[in-house]
Amino acid sequence: MPSTASPRALPRQNRGPAAAADNRKALIAAAREVYAEGGLQAPFSAVAKRAGVGQGSLYRHFPDRTALAVAVFEDNVRDLEEYTAPPDRTIDDLLDRVVDQAVVSTAFIELITADLSDRRVASLGARFQALVERLVARDRATGRIGSHIETEDVTLATGMLATELARADPALRPAVARRARALFAAAFAPR
Repeated sequence: MPSTASPRALPRQNRGPAAAADNRKALIAAAREVYAEGGLQAPFSAVAKRAGVGQGSLYRHFPDRTALAVAVFEDNVRDLEEYTAPPDRTIDDLLDRVVDQAVVSTAFIELITADLSDRRVASLGARFQALVERLVARDRATGRIGSHIETEDVTLATGMLATELARADPALRPAVARRARALFAAAFAPR
């Protein structure tokens, strides 16, 4: 006589430490989606659920929202470092990429700028400053920007751009980016 019991789902295999890197990547990708959709009010647990990992994995990798935001921005800074590394890249290229990143990282901008003295955030700031210094020197040497422009001017401009994009209605973000870029072009131009 055949069994009338329903077939049991096979338990998910726990890969243990071997899954750590994949879980971390999945959590970062999920965080971008969850917070882009729901803002910082979205439950932290929603990140684990979207990533398909347990709460324990989320908290092992990211004990708080700031740690998660730092991981997202660490990926962003790494992307900016790689993108601006070729010798033909300019401050304009950097600003284009910042616009692209800010649009998908709006919720994290508010979180990460809430405490710039946090050592995790400060180390990202130092890396970003180093890449901007390189671009300023490069653009100054080719005459693309004026000698009056300092690294701090460009870091301020990128911060202003990202913050304004984060606060803007999604439909208005392209226009906000264009207006800000026009202001920066005028301000950075050689005199």
